[in-house]
Amino acid sequence: MKIAGTGSVLPKKVVTNDMLSEFLETSDEWITTRTGVKSRHVISDEKLEDMAIEAANKALENAGMTAAELDFIICSNVVNEYITPQLSCIIQGGIGATCPCIDINCACAGFIFALDVAESHYKAGKVKNVLIVCAEEPTRMTDWTDRRTCVLFGDGAGAAVLTPGDNIKDVKLSSASATDKLWQYRTLQPTPYVNKEEIDVPLQMKGQDVFKFAVKAASKDISRALEASGVSTDEVDHYLLHQANIRIIDTIRHFLGQPEEKFPVNIHDHGNSSSSCCPILLDECNRKGLFKEGDKIVLSAFGAGFVSGAAVLEW
Repeated sequence: MKIAGTGSVLPKKVVTNDMLSEFLETSDEWITTRTGVKSRHVISDEKLEDMAIEAANKALENAGMTAAELDFIICSNVVNEYITPQLSCIIQGGIGATCPCIDINCACAGFIFALDVAESHYKAGKVKNVLIVCAEEPTRMTDWTDRRTCVLFGDGAGAAVLTPGDNIKDVKLSSASATDKLWQYRTLQPTPYVNKEEIDVPLQMKGQDVFKFAVKAASKDISRALEASGVSTDEVDHYLLHQANIRIIDTIRHFLGQPEEKFPVNIHDHGNSSSSCCPILLDECNRKGLFKEGDKIVLSAFGAGFVSGAAVLEW
């Protein structure tokens, strides 16, 4: 397949590091030097499903398509206010589509996994046009008294329309169960019969373990995807990495031996918006005119699970 259109939406509320220091024992310097984040967009009065629908419509408009032409919708989402129905069904109704749709929860690597699902369905002859929407609100998962986690995240929605083509050169996925490194529990509704201990815990992260996994997994995924597609690291025009931490991005860049200008970033004013990071960055680069026809692009992301993935595309 190929990416025919992109779209993204950010909440209007911008929270700076200085604003966080008003109620957290932290500072702009502390956050910036450790993460690269200066500010982030945070949901206030918006609804995530509305942002997802708007991002989807922007991607369709950018692709010159209508919702009626879609054969499949894939929504990547970790958590939202709806337990059911699935977010993709809400998006389907919001844009006026009638095709089948599914949700996936592959944490921050959701966009890469969705690309693989779309490509697989296309190769099986089941679809021609696919909409991928990544809509995330990780700021609703964290403890806002814990400076180790809440300073990292922002909210947002990103979307891409895929159509027939030969521009997705390769996708590599990987998983390594490590549920004690990055996790969150929530309690369910009580019943008269539940007698086990249940806890409700906001997002927990072992930062050093996540850092090590991210660098190792992303470097391996990218190398495997490039080798399979017959593209060298030097031939890649743009590396779009998951915007989790600027130090992780820089470490992967040094491993690949590539210049900084090949790595567009928006972490400084977006933070980590989970699976929506990649499509938001993709859309912003697209609308800035950064991509030229024939450019080779690498996408890479990693997240809780642990899961990770990389894709090689030609624009």
